[in-house]
Formats: sequence, structure tokens, C-alpha cells
Amino acid sequence: MQTLEIIGFKRANLGKQQSKELRNESFVPGVLYGGGEQVHFYSPAILFRDLVYSPEVYEVDLNIEGTHYRAILQDVQFHPVNEVLLHVDFLQLHDDKEVRMDIPVKMVGVSPGVLAGGKLVTKLRKLKVKALPANLPDFVEVDITDLELGKSIKVSKIKTGNYEILTNPLAPVATVTIPRALKSAQTEEARGKK
Repeated sequence: MQTLEIIGFKRANLGKQQSKELRNESFVPGVLYGGGEQVHFYSPAILFRDLVYSPEVYEVDLNIEGTHYRAILQDVQFHPVNEVLLHVDFLQLHDDKEVRMDIPVKMVGVSPGVLAGGKLVTKLRKLKVKALPANLPDFVEVDITDLELGKSIKVSKIKTGNYEILTNPLAPVATVTIPRALKSAQTEEARGKK
């Protein structure tokens, strides 16, 4: 997994007023859970650009006034109107504790259904995965080499490594839809055979 460093500063006052003042100065308040005690901090908003606005998954080296914590992004809160980042929650990583995380899906191979004129539709872009930090993948590979026209690949068909997929096994990950033009051609062909 890729690593990204975020530098933060401890917060003394935890009230709404101080949080509002921090946001006005382009800082984002945050909390680190999972250690002995919660660590409240704030960081420059610009540092979160690659972490939040990316499909990639990162392990975060959280540097709070010289103390380094290994963590993953657990939750993000945005302003409902202007989409400004309001708050971030991090979960501290421990080598012996499993974590749950949303991991991006990566399609691998060429679908015969797409070659026949179908359209590949991705139904799930991320899957909930549970694993030890060392076993967390950068992405979950989904092999689409057997995906025919009108068919789907379900979560249960995905081969996993040293991690467990928690997403519903019956949920479709990808489907090859039949375009309208191809459907009408098949209908005409069926009528001609009668």
C-alpha cells in the first residue's frame, strides 16, 4: 500500500468555535482513534488533496508535532453545500489487529461480451475488505475474461488473497449490458428464423 505523510498540530480547545476558526484559516480538524487515547489535531487542508480526492488507497504517516502514527482514513465530512472538507477521522494501525477498509476494484482481462458489442458497466467501484494492515491490497482484481453479454460477476466469484471481502456476496460487481441496437438486431434475427 502506498504511504502519504500528513503533518498535524495538537488541538487544545475542542469546541465548535475553534473548529470554525481553524476552517476559516484553511485547516481541517481531525481525530485519531485506535490507540490508547484519542488524539485531536488539525492539519492544512491542502495536504488532504491526494488522500481524499483520489480513488487510490493510502496508509497515512500521521506526523503530529513529531510523533508519528501509522493510520488509515476512516471517515470524512464535507460541507453539504460547498463541498469544503470539514473533519477527518483516522484509525491507528497495529500489525496484529485486522482493519476494515473500502478498497477500489480493478477490472482485469477482456470480456467476450464487450467484444460482441456489449457495454461493461461497473456496479461497485469499491469493496469492503477486512485484513491485517500488511495484507491490505491496493486494489481488488476482478477477472472479466468469462463475462458474456447480459451476464454479471458477483462478489462471491472474486478470488481473494490474505484478506476477506465483507461486501454482500450476491452483489454484482460488473455487468455487460446489451445495447438497444444489438437487442433489436437479435429480435429481427429471431423473427427471420420463424
